[in-house]
Amino acid sequence: MNVLGIETSCDETAAAVVNGAGVLSDVIHSQGVHARYLGVVPELASRAHADKVVVTVRAALEEAGIARPDAVAATAGPGLLGAVLVGFCMGKALAAGWGVPFIAVNHLEAHLLAPLLEDPAPAFPFLSLVVSGGHSTLYLAQDVGQYEILGQTIDDAAGEAYDKVARMLGLGYPGGPPVDALARQGRADAVAFPRPNPRPLSTVSRRRQAVARSELDMSFSGLKTAVRQHLEAPDRASDADVCASFQEAVVDVLCGRVEAAMARTGIRRVAIGGGVAANSRLRERIAAIDGVEACIPPRIRCTDNGSMIAHVGRLRHLRGQSDPLSTTARAAWTPGTP
Repeated sequence: MNVLGIETSCDETAAAVVNGAGVLSDVIHSQGVHARYLGVVPELASRAHADKVVVTVRAALEEAGIARPDAVAATAGPGLLGAVLVGFCMGKALAAGWGVPFIAVNHLEAHLLAPLLEDPAPAFPFLSLVVSGGHSTLYLAQDVGQYEILGQTIDDAAGEAYDKVARMLGLGYPGGPPVDALARQGRADAVAFPRPNPRPLSTVSRRRQAVARSELDMSFSGLKTAVRQHLEAPDRASDADVCASFQEAVVDVLCGRVEAAMARTGIRRVAIGGGVAANSRLRERIAAIDGVEACIPPRIRCTDNGSMIAHVGRLRHLRGQSDPLSTTARAAWTPGTP
C-alpha cells in the first residue's frame, strides 16, 4: 500500500511516499524567507507553502514512480494553523479526486514514531524524546496511538532556546545548526551555565488550571536568560565557548530526563525525534547512556518531513482509520487523543 504524506506545519513544505518496503520518495522544500526576520513569520510561511505544495507533491509522486497512491495522509496539527491548512486541504482534495482514503496525522506523533522507519526499528514499549523549536516532550510509547507524557518543558522549548541564543550571538536563523557548529570549536566547561529545574511543587497554576508537575519536566527559559546575562558581562567567554557551554547545559537536561525515565520505567529502548534531534552533541550523548538501546534516526528524519507523515498515515490506515473529509485542522493536539 503506497501512502502519500504531506507536511506543512511550519516552514518546510514536504511530501513523501511510503509503503511496507520503506520510503519511496522524500521531497522537502525549506523556506529561506524567514531568515531575515530571525524567526518564522506565519503569513509568509502560509504563502510559501501555497506556492510550493503542488510541485513538491508532484515531485514526490514522480520520484516514487507512481501516479496515484492508495491513501493520502496530511498533517492536521499541531502547528501554525494557516500553514497546516495548506497541506491539509491539499491532501483532502487529492484524496477526494483520486477516491482514496484520507488520514489526518498528528505532527508530534509523526516525530514520535519516525524512528520506526529505521532498521532495526525500536520495539514497543519505548521512550521517545521529541525536541524541536516548539516542543520538548518525553513520551512513553506503548503502541501506535498509546502514549504517556512523562515530562515536558514548562516554558521555552529546547529549539526555541537555541534560536534565541543564536540571535543574541548574531548567528542567524534557524539557530540550531550554527550554534552546534560553533560549539564544536569551544569548551563545554568554559561557562558554568545552570541546568534549570522546574520548582518542586506538586501543582502549579498554568492558564488558571491546576496542572500536576513531573520531576521529568524541563525548563529552558532560565538558561536562555543566563546566557544573555553572561554576554553582557565585560569578561565574557568567546562565542565558541558560550555555544559549547550552552549546548552542554541543554543536553545535560535532556539526557538527565531520559536517564531518569529509564530508571523509573525500566525501559532501555530510547528514540529521539524533532529538529533538535539532529544536534551532534545530543546524538552522541544519547547513544552513550549506560545500558541504552538507542534509535537515532538520520538527520533528514529529524527535521519536518513528509515520510514521517506518510508513515503514521499508513500505520493508522492499517489499523482501520480513515478520516472524513469534514475533519478539521487544529493548532494544538496532544498525540494519542482523538
